[in-house]
Amino acid sequence: MTTPLVNKRKITDGLTVTSKVFVRSRNGNASKIVREHYLRNDIPCLSKKCNKCFQILTPNAQGELPKFILSEDPLNIKALGGAHYVIVDTNIILQAIDLLENNAIFFDVIIPQTVLDEVRNKSFPIYTRIRTLCKDNDKRFIVFHNEFNEETFTKRLDNETINDRNDRAIRNVAKWFQSHLDDKIKMVLITNDRLNKEAALKDKIITKTLHEYVDLYPNGENFKDLIPTEDSFKPREQSTTIYYKDYYPTSRLMGGLKNGTLYQGAINISSYNFLEGEITIPTLPKPLLILGNENLNRSFNGDSVIVELLPKSKWKKPSTMIIDDENLNSNDDPENDDVTELTDKERRLLTQDAISTQSNDQDELQPTGRVVGIVKRSWRLYVGQIVANSVSKSLTNSAKSCFVKLMDKSLPRIRIKTRRAQELLGKKIVIAIDSWNTTSKHPEGHFVKSLGESESVEAETEALLLEHDVEYRPFSKNVLDCLPEEGHDWIVPQDLQDEQVLAKDPLLPKRKDYRDKLICSIDPPGCVDIDDALHAKQLPNGNWEVGVHIADVTHFVKAGTALDAEGASRGTSVYLVDKRIDMLPMLLGTDLCSLKPYVERFAFSVIWELDQDANIVNVDFNKSIIKSREAFSYEQAQLRIDDQSNQDELTKGMRALLQLSKKLKQQRLDAGALNLASPEVKVHMDSETSDPGEVEIKKLLETNSLVEEFMLLANISVARKIFNEFSQTAMLRRHSPPPSTNFEKLNDMLRIRKNLSISIESSKALADSLDRCIDPNDDYFNTLVRIMSTRCMMAAEYFSSGSYGYPEFRHYGLAVDIYTHFTSPIRRYCDVVAHRQLAAAIGYEPLDLTHRDKHKMELICKNINKRHRNAQFAGRASIEYYVGQVMKNNESTETGYIIRVFSNGIVVLVPKFGVESLIKLEDLTIHVNDAKFDEAEYSLNFKTNDGDRRTVAVFDKVQVEVKSVLDQSVGKRKAQLILK
Repeated sequence: MTTPLVNKRKITDGLTVTSKVFVRSRNGNASKIVREHYLRNDIPCLSKKCNKCFQILTPNAQGELPKFILSEDPLNIKALGGAHYVIVDTNIILQAIDLLENNAIFFDVIIPQTVLDEVRNKSFPIYTRIRTLCKDNDKRFIVFHNEFNEETFTKRLDNETINDRNDRAIRNVAKWFQSHLDDKIKMVLITNDRLNKEAALKDKIITKTLHEYVDLYPNGENFKDLIPTEDSFKPREQSTTIYYKDYYPTSRLMGGLKNGTLYQGAINISSYNFLEGEITIPTLPKPLLILGNENLNRSFNGDSVIVELLPKSKWKKPSTMIIDDENLNSNDDPENDDVTELTDKERRLLTQDAISTQSNDQDELQPTGRVVGIVKRSWRLYVGQIVANSVSKSLTNSAKSCFVKLMDKSLPRIRIKTRRAQELLGKKIVIAIDSWNTTSKHPEGHFVKSLGESESVEAETEALLLEHDVEYRPFSKNVLDCLPEEGHDWIVPQDLQDEQVLAKDPLLPKRKDYRDKLICSIDPPGCVDIDDALHAKQLPNGNWEVGVHIADVTHFVKAGTALDAEGASRGTSVYLVDKRIDMLPMLLGTDLCSLKPYVERFAFSVIWELDQDANIVNVDFNKSIIKSREAFSYEQAQLRIDDQSNQDELTKGMRALLQLSKKLKQQRLDAGALNLASPEVKVHMDSETSDPGEVEIKKLLETNSLVEEFMLLANISVARKIFNEFSQTAMLRRHSPPPSTNFEKLNDMLRIRKNLSISIESSKALADSLDRCIDPNDDYFNTLVRIMSTRCMMAAEYFSSGSYGYPEFRHYGLAVDIYTHFTSPIRRYCDVVAHRQLAAAIGYEPLDLTHRDKHKMELICKNINKRHRNAQFAGRASIEYYVGQVMKNNESTETGYIIRVFSNGIVVLVPKFGVESLIKLEDLTIHVNDAKFDEAEYSLNFKTNDGDRRTVAVFDKVQVEVKSVLDQSVGKRKAQLILK
């Protein structure tokens, strides 16, 4: 039993403490618990109209006075009684963040601390966006710390729910501001909660719903489309049909998870079948299949869901059919779900029995389940196009419902309401999702903004950045203010003993002077953000001194600054075909940190003594000063090494590095490191017009491997050092071994079609078996198997060392027991953290508390894992777009390989362009009903249009006509393949 007693006392001028005393009784013993909450009477309102708060100002911990943001002359709306400030509740921020961010509406907005805390608990991404908005002085958003203000602190009443108490606290903020400013400026509370509005009106607070407020705004009509559809005052007419089952109540979900009858995981919707999802459950031997609309139960790709296992009699095999919604839902009326008539094909495809097959072989079956709860939605901003046949032909100016087809084909159509549907046809648009009720066949969303005409470079680039959640806005003034005042004129101090220099940088004497070393960098052509450089020098004892020198980013990016927070948030630089989205401002990335040739730069150096067999004799870590002698491209370095007429010391050092790198690589391969592959291509751009020119498969030279091996060695050495010093919070990277089930399908394909197999008992066994997967008649076959094997692997991930036991640190692909990323701090935040931890480990400078806190490190790792993944997808999408542009006017016949076979189509990979595309059965033959799919043989037999029968199967080498076509449904250009 716990009994609270409340007490409030003054402890100093401007500070009051309110405390709750809990008397807890357990097993006959009573214990007293005191919780104290400090209140102040000197928290300013931050309005320039106020004269009172200037008299109570106190500086913060940095000695700075708060800035008054709210305008003394805010917007005057006659219907509101004059000039006004806006106060918003939690749901307005959660549902209408896009509207709040719009630069033409919502100024002088007060965010109560109560609201900010609720937003943080419900959606961290939206919390980050609203915090960013509060730093925008043009919009004039402020956070008012009502929970610590003596006059606005709101104590929870007996039998009052947390939600009701928070609503009352928000209303108290409105009343306090109104009284504090003596009615000089009106307070307008915006809420879509009916009960909260009624209570506010009783308290004589001017209160409006979002619709009502926007209606009053000048040019309010322009913003109607941005208002979320979920509005408790004006709900859309709901269907009378129940399409989906309600989710279980929280108590049942929690109980089921606890007793093991329910399971939790992230759902992954198939890219070939939007009616099939999979969830990996650690306690189940195979992924859990979710089949059909009813069982998917409104879940989105990436949602964290709770599922109920179906009986074994309903376990199935994965679908062998390609299903998208191109031919489904074609008769849907966006205004009314009830009038929809399903075609026979739709009825058949929308049942789980049609999209999956039972099997007599119990080993082939996968457990199936249905979604009974959503833990966390993956909803974000989505890019798509309005479906032309869903647009009303009515000439009225009223908002009409229409469907938006998203770029991600694994997702359903979204219903939005807009007045601009005709105007937006053929454009890429951004939408947000608001809700998905049991009585609605489709999710409800709202229009956010137009990106422009489909296929324009600007619209396509912004679309792929938004689609992969890449932050691409310019760096804020707060971030840029953290850069050196000297700008591009900053230089390494010449006199390291100068008192003025030492006053600015007292750590300078700790740096090693390596300016005499013959250091060079080797990078892709045109690289300007040079992270790493190397040198090699033979020692008198015959061994080699080898140095890897990494840009000293942390000299400029200090923990706890706005610059550091921005780097941590972005997580990584993103490389597109035509541009780079930097993690850090260009001043650092391409100049002050970049290890450019002929100029002195700060670096973090790893120096080894290696014997002739590339074994480590010892290793040393130092902050340093270097001067790179040259910046080579891979090809330039290779030519210089191969030219025996070059016998200068720099070239000799590069040759030594190459020979040592070959020995390092062999050591890794002998230990079981994997040599996998991906269909990587490079798009050449015209230097004058920036138009894409041609596509080529990336060629790897020996110098590529030279750099890679020493970067790997540096990362491994640093990982050991920082883990020895920080056993609970070291920033590391791991790669889990793949479950055997991941390779079952590929192994079966190899066995049936090629009489080959892959062994996965260990990374060494996998590497050796991949070497044996050879087709003497096809040189590319081994590469193809390596590409397909890569897709069976687990993704590598960043982690904090306290999160796993040491055996789980292992990097399976590299066959090493411990690993990190240290060598690219200009473009990866993981490396920034590793630099700070290494600096502390060698006693250079103390480590910031953030990187000593296990919980905070886990949050950092979670974010950079997500950002790293998104950057990879965005880069691939950029290549895909430009390859499509190259092929637009260059139809050709190319060699392809069949990598998937379905009952109604095949998937073909074309190595030259690095693209894979689906060829549907109807594009293979007009005799669709005469086709025969042999699932056991991974083959499809069909009658050609000429009447001959033809069989195609997995791994077949085929000739395909390649051309670029615009997919009208999503406004995205794709490769269309025609089998020859």
